[in-house]
Amino acid sequence: MAARKRPGRVRTKRTNRRPPLLLSTIAPQDINVREGETWSIVCPDCRAWRRLMGETQLKIREHCHSDQVPEGKTHERCPGSNQLVLMDHSVDQWGEAMLTADSTATGRRSARQHHKPLPAPAPALTHMAKPTRVPEYDGRAPWIVRELRWASTAPAVRDTDTRRAQLPAGDVPTDGPAVPLTTLRPQRPTR
Repeated sequence: MAARKRPGRVRTKRTNRRPPLLLSTIAPQDINVREGETWSIVCPDCRAWRRLMGETQLKIREHCHSDQVPEGKTHERCPGSNQLVLMDHSVDQWGEAMLTADSTATGRRSARQHHKPLPAPAPALTHMAKPTRVPEYDGRAPWIVRELRWASTAPAVRDTDTRRAQLPAGDVPTDGPAVPLTTLRPQRPTR
């Protein structure tokens, strides 16, 4: 078995005067006491990972609320600093409990992935909506029907366009304002 890394020394006897955290009450994802790794815990106040210091008496290392403090501001100590952590289980017992919790979580999850079904491809444009059948167009392709309908309305459209282009006989209408016949060129005002 590999020896675990030596934790940093606790340099103060000061605590935050709260009751100690018990290893058995801490969620397995919020603490790391594995062999060969630096022991660490999620601070209950600032929810950031912090080192556990000490060998016999474990404490959360003194730290600030946030690691990023604007320039010119002072660091404010987190109330979770120097929090005692009691090992009411041995590391082996805690590891077994963590493995049990992990295995039950894995057992609840399905190993098979369920994907949403892909949508069916859209049908071709000619198959989307059948044109209403006109007796003289029955049995013809849709594009031919469209051409025949356009051909049947083309003379009426052409006639309307020609009538629109003709000017009325007589004088121009007098209802509107007079339109200037020369180009207006505004001048800058003189000072």
